[in-house]
Amino acid sequence: MTQPSSPDSGDSLKGFGYALAAYLLWGFLPLYMKALADVPTLEVLAHRILWSVPVALAILVWLGRTDDLRAALRNPRLLGMAAITAALISVNWAIYVWAIQTGHALEAALGYYINPLFSVFLGAVLLGEKLRPAQWAAIGLAAVAVAMLTWEQGRLPLVALSLTLTWGFYAYFKKSLPLGPNQGFTLEVMLLLPLAIGYCGWLVATGQSSFGGGAGVTALLAGCGVVTAVPLMLYANGAKLLRLSTIGIMQYIAPTMIFLTAVFLFGEPFGRARAIAFPMIWAALVIYTWSLIRQARARH
Repeated sequence: MTQPSSPDSGDSLKGFGYALAAYLLWGFLPLYMKALADVPTLEVLAHRILWSVPVALAILVWLGRTDDLRAALRNPRLLGMAAITAALISVNWAIYVWAIQTGHALEAALGYYINPLFSVFLGAVLLGEKLRPAQWAAIGLAAVAVAMLTWEQGRLPLVALSLTLTWGFYAYFKKSLPLGPNQGFTLEVMLLLPLAIGYCGWLVATGQSSFGGGAGVTALLAGCGVVTAVPLMLYANGAKLLRLSTIGIMQYIAPTMIFLTAVFLFGEPFGRARAIAFPMIWAALVIYTWSLIRQARARH
């Protein structure tokens, strides 16, 4: 979500702990969302937003950062920028929940594997950042893998590409949001809150709400705030205390856990196309990470 303040600064043990906790929580998230497979995707999304607000506000109060949030709420330009990032992250959440619920966790993993390469590509196209030949090679290899999946399966891997696009552009616009990561996330879920309340209210009024229908489902829906807000805020704070190269390597923890969960726990098919495409993506990530580490060492 957020890049470290300086790629040359040293790693902090505290930052490593924050980031590792975030990635592990994201890695276990499919198990949580799979337990909500009988709840409609939009209802799960609404509860992710609804219960994230008190969690995020409580963390801001604890950190003593509420003044920035109040100032942001009085700034129309900043509210407009936050509305864009809020829309992107909500779409990303919805696609992810639907993917896990409907047996497309492998595509979700693929999307998050591709994401760092897409972010580098965005930087080159939109920000004019110069890429090394190894980075272009990694992007090209990932593109070939996606093309192979498309040709073999007769369709684009829409879940993977949608997750990549929404998260990539979310991170891109998030960089230009002049607000701390914790305050920015809180503002985003606050902007989405009226829609979440309205949708949950409509579900209750029409007798379609899953919340309150059983102790287990109700507890899981209420817990969506913790599993949504806490990893994002842990990551945002951890990334500030780590080198870019360290975050670059650690970001593969969550998709790897999702991949293993999809294959070995959810039993999703891992056919010939995926058996070729995934190693190509992994090779692209090795090339990209190697280039990132070399770049960081050159700066030193």
